[in-house]
Amino acid sequence: MDKLVVLAFFLTHFFSFPPGYFVNGANSVSITSCAQTPYPDVCNHYIGNNVNVAAQLGQTRFSFRDLAIQVTLNQAFHAHRLISLIDSSSFDERAKLAWNDCLELYEDTVHHLNQSKSTNNPIDSQTWLSAAIANQQTCQNGFLDFNLASHLQTLPAMLGNFTKLISNSLAINKATLAASSSSHSNFAKQVGNRRLLSDGFPAWLSTVDRKLLRTAGAPKADIVVAQDGSGNFKTITKAVAAAGGGKRTVIHVKAGVYRENVDIKRSAKNIMLIGDGVDATIVTGSKNAQTTTTFRSATVGVSGDGFVARDITFENTAGPQKHQAVALRSSSDFSVFYRCSFKGYQDTLYVYSQRQFYRDCDIYGTVDFIFGDAVAVLQNCNIYIRRPMSGQKNTVTAQGRTDPNENTGIVIHNSRVTAAADMRAVQGSFKSYLGRPWKKYSRTVFMKSTLDGLIDREGWLPWSGGFALRTLYYAEYMNTGAGASTVGRVKWRGYHIISAVQARKFTVGNFLAGSAWIPGTGVPFDAGL
Repeated sequence: MDKLVVLAFFLTHFFSFPPGYFVNGANSVSITSCAQTPYPDVCNHYIGNNVNVAAQLGQTRFSFRDLAIQVTLNQAFHAHRLISLIDSSSFDERAKLAWNDCLELYEDTVHHLNQSKSTNNPIDSQTWLSAAIANQQTCQNGFLDFNLASHLQTLPAMLGNFTKLISNSLAINKATLAASSSSHSNFAKQVGNRRLLSDGFPAWLSTVDRKLLRTAGAPKADIVVAQDGSGNFKTITKAVAAAGGGKRTVIHVKAGVYRENVDIKRSAKNIMLIGDGVDATIVTGSKNAQTTTTFRSATVGVSGDGFVARDITFENTAGPQKHQAVALRSSSDFSVFYRCSFKGYQDTLYVYSQRQFYRDCDIYGTVDFIFGDAVAVLQNCNIYIRRPMSGQKNTVTAQGRTDPNENTGIVIHNSRVTAAADMRAVQGSFKSYLGRPWKKYSRTVFMKSTLDGLIDREGWLPWSGGFALRTLYYAEYMNTGAGASTVGRVKWRGYHIISAVQARKFTVGNFLAGSAWIPGTGVPFDAGL
């Protein structure tokens, strides 16, 4: 926290000046650029003056992108401080849970904005800015989960402008990305180096990591977890706490049912959990949105970057009657899940934010059971629709993009959507859909996947009335199976039956300007998409 205080002091003293301090010429420069942002008034208010700050301080000339992110970071510190100073003594337990979520999420936002400010790679920056905007929405969702919308009035009014600042930064960075990709050879070389691999794993996994994932049986582990006392620890939580140093730490979790809620913090980077198989190593919990926020209901929550899991089941046993109950939540950038199983009902797998890759996994659920705002690709996965409560409709996905410039989306590739064992005999009694728009710019693509007959002929379900039907992006490409016919699909403006050229944008290698998602053997674009 000392570092945060020091940096906040720096930003406050170097980016806060009294009215009238700036000359009029600064505003005339910024208006032209700010006019192209989603919120030009907010842009001009915060950035127009600060364009002149750099000149008066004798700094090297700030690019418009860098300046936009800098002032957004300044406001992130301010927002975090204001939220931490809120008197929560009058809050009930549920409101305090939501408030605690906000504290963590705003701290994460400061981290994401610092990352964005420090990189010259606009692809990375777009991912981190998208994560920052997801955090703002999740802070609000915590109160909405408990029907405590009135408490949102307690949050500082400036937070509305803060969200607009992030949105402007996204737009400005995206323009920088477009300009870089078209005019700079170094940038093109950088994207080109994110090469595709033929072994089914992302290029950003090291050779050692790929070997560990491919190793038959238990690999050599740095830490062993075993309930019978034969390892270093009896719980995963204690093993994670013992990992550190930033290097890859391999934790072998021996067969057993581990009844614990594991929270892998942002500081715990490069952790690899390897179990003894999805039916052998099970991490299970039962928290749900009736007792905590959806964000906090996860049996396992992962924030540390570079997380990898293999041969483990992540489970939430709250059941359909408890509604939102997350088995796994990931905001780990460059995370990989290989041969894992995710079991729950509503909101099973929370692909919360940043870049995530799922390979050869099983996902079970009922309502919105793959949801979130990450750049997420699921390949060669089995998606099992379970029996819901009476009167419910099943929806596989609920993607949460709130801004049109976010680089996020859910791509289901070369996978299978079918009925789980408890659903097969009664699947004709329930409606099942590929997804519904949780947020205004929801984006989901199903490509080259097998869709069984339980998928309704309309394919997709509205969230509420006409909400998001013109702004969402839902697409299908060359799916097969009894539920894959597009003849009776919805006629929304945002729904698309895409061509090979369009589908290529959503392949692992090309999804949103070269995000490093890699196909496994037989993925369509390896075959010439």
